[in-house]
Parts: sequence; structure tokens; C-alpha cells
Amino acid sequence: MPAAAATCSASADGSIHVDLREVIHALSDALDLVGIDDVAHGKRVGIMAFHCAGVLGQPRQQAGFMFDLGLLHDIGVSSTRTHQHLVSEFDWVGSQQHCISGAKLLASFAPLAAMALPVRYHHTQWDRLQAMQEVPQHIAEQANLIYLVDRVDALAAPYYQGGELLMHTAAIRQQIAQRRGVHFAPHLVDAFLSAAQAEAFWLQLEPRGIAGVLQDMCALRQPCTASTGQLKQLATLFSCIVDAKSPFTARHSLGVAGLSRWLAEKMGLPTARCEQLEIAALLHDLGKLRVPDEILDKPGGLDPHERSLINAHSFETYQILRHIHGFEEIACWAAYHHEEPDGNGYPFHLQAASMSVEARILRVADIFQALAQDRPYRAGLSAAEVLATLQRFADQQRIDPAVLALAASDMAGAMAAALPELSPQ
Repeated sequence: MPAAAATCSASADGSIHVDLREVIHALSDALDLVGIDDVAHGKRVGIMAFHCAGVLGQPRQQAGFMFDLGLLHDIGVSSTRTHQHLVSEFDWVGSQQHCISGAKLLASFAPLAAMALPVRYHHTQWDRLQAMQEVPQHIAEQANLIYLVDRVDALAAPYYQGGELLMHTAAIRQQIAQRRGVHFAPHLVDAFLSAAQAEAFWLQLEPRGIAGVLQDMCALRQPCTASTGQLKQLATLFSCIVDAKSPFTARHSLGVAGLSRWLAEKMGLPTARCEQLEIAALLHDLGKLRVPDEILDKPGGLDPHERSLINAHSFETYQILRHIHGFEEIACWAAYHHEEPDGNGYPFHLQAASMSVEARILRVADIFQALAQDRPYRAGLSAAEVLATLQRFADQQRIDPAVLALAASDMAGAMAAALPELSPQ
């Protein structure tokens, strides 16, 4: 794998051609990382919603929408603590917060805006939805179907690992039936109970079954070429999810993206390359969604186990992005942000010769921004302190001195790019 990863190189014109739906499906993998040991919740919800929609007689296009809605329904969740509530409790105080956050994110991106209201209400009981005159009926039904299959997955979660799921499906169906007309719409409960009579409905939720369904869905989808602007907007959306995970890293990805582009422009890279690098920087920490909150929020040193979990995050980012056709270089740049020129970085232990200029820029931008940004346990370093620290890293062959020299030539500009929220309007 390291050898394959190291072969990524820049194309001549920096052009990029990708399928927007493929990007969305790949990035949905990042949302499932929040489950840590169970990384398929969104996929299972999407699969069940798709099949229930079929029982309801919905056309394939609408059933496909329900599949995508299932993949992204928890887009407002980045905290492993919140995820634990989702899979261990039928409902809890505070369950609406991730619905509100997710709806806001989706509404900000036009291609996914139709999902915003269903996500907003996907933890609202049916009897309450029916009292909300401002919620259109079709939105209420979409939201409630996701709520239903989402809770089915929570009830089934204890049995996936042991291969005992089929022994408990009758009890799960009974628990859903008991909430008919209160939590869930009667006709949606009936559709679920009909679909869930078949063993195949449950067996498709196992890893091999999921893989097969995903392959089928990929073959059915209609290509949708994404513009660079759309990709950047989508990357910004997902960077907000990552940065919301911890107060220690709030707005970190946005700052790294701003500084990466600033450095790339100073280096004279073509505009298209600068835009691709900006996307890579926005997505570079996707893998951190799998790191438990208490580790990211730990202000002190990490023990060996905690360090091993942190060191895996950039590889997780690579695993998500590498499957997007057209993102081959972006995947590498994002994944290499902890590689060091002397080969002592992680996770691939690359030497300087295997790192493109874009990867070396992102490496410097990541450290620079982390040093300059205020954190809950310390104030951000001054420009002089940031430069002194980075110079030590350059002397130790941990970063590229040529990239550092670009920042050193205009530290005021570099600081403004790294801390955009503090920059003059």
C-alpha cells in the first residue's frame, strides 16, 4: 500500500473530473467512522429505507433518494459520545441537536438541500409530526421512515457481531409494531413489517450483504459531473463536520485550507492545482472522525494505545478518498500530512522524494495552523513563536525548508491565511 500511495503525481493541467454522487457516497464513509468499531450504520439505514420504499411502491428514483438520505442522515454527528447515544438508547434528551446541525449543513449545499428537512425531523415522533402544519406530508413521511429504520438498526446493533441477528428479528419487529401510530406512521410500520419478514432483508445488513447492495446501487446511479466550485463547497461542508468534533480543532481544516492555498499561490502553482490542494486540505482530517472524543480532547500526552489511534487517522482519510475516481492525487496529498522528509512520519513513512510539492505544502500548513490557533488549553502562538518552532522542525528534517521559507517571507500574510476568522473583513 505505501508503494502504491507514493506513486501519485500531479497531472499537467491540474484538471479534475469526478462524479458528484460518487464523492457524496464516498464521503458518507466518513460519517460511519464515528461508530469506531461499527462503521456501517448509515449504509444499513439507507439499505433498509430503500427496500421499505420499494414495498411502499415508490419509483426507483424516489427509493434511491431514500437510500442516499439514509447514508447521510447522521451528517450532524461527529462526536463518538453522541453516536453512543444513537445506538444504545431509543431516544434521549438532546437527540434533536444533531438533526438541527445536519439540516443546516445540508441546506447549505444545493445538490443535497432536499435532504435538509427530512434530516431535521428524523428523530421526531409521528404523532408530533402530524401536529406540525409547517411540515409537508411527504417530508414527514421521509423523515419518519428514516427514524423507523434508524431505530431498527439501533435495536439490531448488539447482534451484528455475534451472527445472532436472525434470532432476534421477531422481537425487533414487535418493538417497532408496538410504536405504531405514536413513534411511527402506521403505513410505514406496515411496510417495514412486510419487508422484514424475509431473512434476506436482515442478511443484507451483514458486511458481505452491504458490499453487494452498494455495488448494485453504484451500477444504477446516474453520473453527475461535479464542478470545482461544488467540490470545494462539499469539502467545506465535511470539514465543518470534522472541526465540530472537538473544541481543540474547531475551524482547523478551514485554516489549513486557507494557508495551503496561500502557500501554493506564492509558489506559483496553477490555479487548478491550488483549488485541488484547497480541497485536499479541507478533507485532510476526515479520518479523525473515528478517534474517540476523549482522546482528541485530551490536553496532555497520549499513552501508546491512544497514540496508535491518532496515528491511524490519516490512513483512514486515504481509504475514504482513494475510491473517488479523479481524487487520486487529492487522496495522497491529504493522507501525507504527517509524513516527514526524513521518512519518520506516518502512516507510510515516505521519503522526501516521494512527496509532491502539494503534499509538502499541506504538511507545513497543518502544523503552522495548529500552532497559531487558540486552543482551549493554550493561546495561539505569536508569528515569531510559530516561525521559531517551524524552523526547528525544518532543521530536524520534519518539514520542507523551502515551503517554510515561503511562509517566513510574509508571516503576517501567512497568519491571516491560517486564521481566516480573525482576518479583516
